[in-house]
Amino acid sequence: MDLFDYMRKNQMEREAPLASRLRPRTLDEVVGQRHIIGRDKLLYRAIKADKLGSLIFYGPPGTGKTTLAKVIANTTRAQFRQMNATVAGKKDMEEVVKAAKDAMGMYGQRTILFIDEIHRFNKGQQDYLLPFVEDGTLILIGATTENPYFEVNKALLSRSRIFELKPLEKEDIKELIHRAVYDRERGMGAYEAVIDEEAADFLAEAAGGDARAALNGVELGILTTERREDGKIHIDLAAAQECIQKRAVRYDKDGDSHYDTISAFIKSMRGSDPDAAVYYLARMLYAGEDVKFIARRIMICAAEDVGNADPQALTVAVSAAQAVERIGMPEGQIILSQAAAYVACAPKSNAACQAISRAMAAVEKSGSLPIPVHLQDRHYSGAEKLGRGDGYKYAHDYPKHYVEQQYLPYEMQGISFYEPSENGYEKQIREHMRWLKE
Repeated sequence: MDLFDYMRKNQMEREAPLASRLRPRTLDEVVGQRHIIGRDKLLYRAIKADKLGSLIFYGPPGTGKTTLAKVIANTTRAQFRQMNATVAGKKDMEEVVKAAKDAMGMYGQRTILFIDEIHRFNKGQQDYLLPFVEDGTLILIGATTENPYFEVNKALLSRSRIFELKPLEKEDIKELIHRAVYDRERGMGAYEAVIDEEAADFLAEAAGGDARAALNGVELGILTTERREDGKIHIDLAAAQECIQKRAVRYDKDGDSHYDTISAFIKSMRGSDPDAAVYYLARMLYAGEDVKFIARRIMICAAEDVGNADPQALTVAVSAAQAVERIGMPEGQIILSQAAAYVACAPKSNAACQAISRAMAAVEKSGSLPIPVHLQDRHYSGAEKLGRGDGYKYAHDYPKHYVEQQYLPYEMQGISFYEPSENGYEKQIREHMRWLKE
């Protein structure tokens, strides 16, 4: 590196966005992701010992995938190369492979190749890397916002450890916000700014686990807010709302607002009001609620409150949960809206829910009653000699594929747990069961 390159590098570092300047340089500076880089975790030990194998970092934007790669670059003795899959081509990979072979052959030095947005590589590009990862020429670190099990070559996956990064917790983002405002070396401390706790809470909540979004908001707020009489820049709630272009919604994920909103959402679906259901869905999404949590509640409502009155409701809810996990936001909100509206409009029955409640109570009261002998398994060695399965009537051998026999324990003869309602498809179930028995 000559003098001009050195000066250019320093200038770029000084003028880089706040999120880039605050990027941790060591493991101890990393905030969040304790489930994979806690001091007792495998990845922490591997980075510290400089004994890394190939890795795939998977998670939403702003959760630290590139940060961890940079930390590895700062701690490893291996040659570290980086490329972005959105712009890199085969020629770039060929140059990296050649340099890696030279480094290994001449100096015995390994090469770590970090590929950001690795899911953007097509199958042929990923296949090209495979033999060099397999023979140790390259140690691959890939970063992706997409599920690697769908987007990354299975052969590469089998040779890599996958680490899923979670959205940062609110307190983690608040720590980064305070570091950004008051750190004079790499943050914006030289601007003499202060941030209200209410504003920091809002930014941390509105960021939705994305540290970069919160830091961009802090940077914009400090650069565009005028100083007050005391000579300081004050970032209050109004300034925070303006710089992140989002109105504060009263929604505490650990408090009453959280439980009140999800309660209203569920009761609206149960009460067959799709407008209210979609409204409360929008409030939760706007406030940054976890979409997996919302999807789980829709699935539960589909089973508990719709049940067999419309068996398709659970299928729609489960499909929506899977689709949201694969597609992500913001498009995921359309899928959740479809599922919530469907469940809200579906005919309702809690007969299946009541059935399992009654059955659980019966089991708790009576314990494990003997299973009728004719229902017991006779396929294992010696079962037939013990009379297991004797007298069982195979339903398909009888008219209507139905035959009356005792299925419940004899002590529970005549007890009914599942009583289909007159709503939706359950009315057909009720009529079918009556038809069979008549």
